[in-house]
Amino acid sequence: MGSEKQGFIWLSGLLFLNIFVLSTADVHYYEFSLQESLFTKLCSTKIILTLNGSFPGPEIRVRRGDTVFVNVHNQANYAVSLDWEGVTDTIDGSNNTIQPGRNFTYNIELGDEIGTLRWHATSAWAAATVHGAFVILPVATEDYPFPAPTSDQTIILEWFREELTEANQTITPGSADAYTINGHPGETYGCSNDTTFEMQVDYQGLYLVRVINAVANETMVFDIENHRLTIVGQNGTYTNRSFTNSLTLAPGQVIDVLLFPNQNVGHYYITARSSSGTHITNGILRYTTTTTSL
Repeated sequence: MGSEKQGFIWLSGLLFLNIFVLSTADVHYYEFSLQESLFTKLCSTKIILTLNGSFPGPEIRVRRGDTVFVNVHNQANYAVSLDWEGVTDTIDGSNNTIQPGRNFTYNIELGDEIGTLRWHATSAWAAATVHGAFVILPVATEDYPFPAPTSDQTIILEWFREELTEANQTITPGSADAYTINGHPGETYGCSNDTTFEMQVDYQGLYLVRVINAVANETMVFDIENHRLTIVGQNGTYTNRSFTNSLTLAPGQVIDVLLFPNQNVGHYYITARSSSGTHITNGILRYTTTTTSL
């Protein structure tokens, strides 16, 4: 009898939570335009596929239990479909190829997903540049199961090839010409025109860093010089907290970490490299405030 009562209480609590999430859910509408855009990387200019003209693509930011409509207009010369990893679109849009000149609306109804996921083109060559973050925040009255961050930052690790087309789409480990952090190759490739990703932080702030490995067929190693990371989530769910000096991310993997900037004020390297050691790229973690003497 006692176990039945406990089961009833647990079920009632779960139903209450689901009803509460549904009652606070919002509906979001996004407009994506698939287009061919000129980008200069590695001292050369090339045409790449983008969404809304950006590389990486736009970030979707919603709350747990929300409904999301994404209307994709294909203004490029290639048929493309999008995949929403970790969530389900109600019309199975990943199998709905959007022909040039047409559009398609994805309907995504979120459930218990929380944290960070990613979206990307389904074909490997298009996914190299057509991808982005899918951030799912707690509902407004819901607390994090860890200390609340003062801010958050999405970091997407990507690969870049100067010649990548639909006709030449063989993607093997080590075939990248460079790796990028949020589209920036960093300062390791010797091109003066290349830009470097920079993350600005306050001393003793607390940051939720969402790290996505969008590199095709490559395991990536990520670290921030002299800073320890606290893992709090993976692939759209919370995890037990664990501490590490670096992250190893399989292809497509997403890891959420807490960063507590408590070092001497200055700047520190953010580093991403393949496990095969073919290339390395870097960014900068820069402190914007100084320590205060009491």
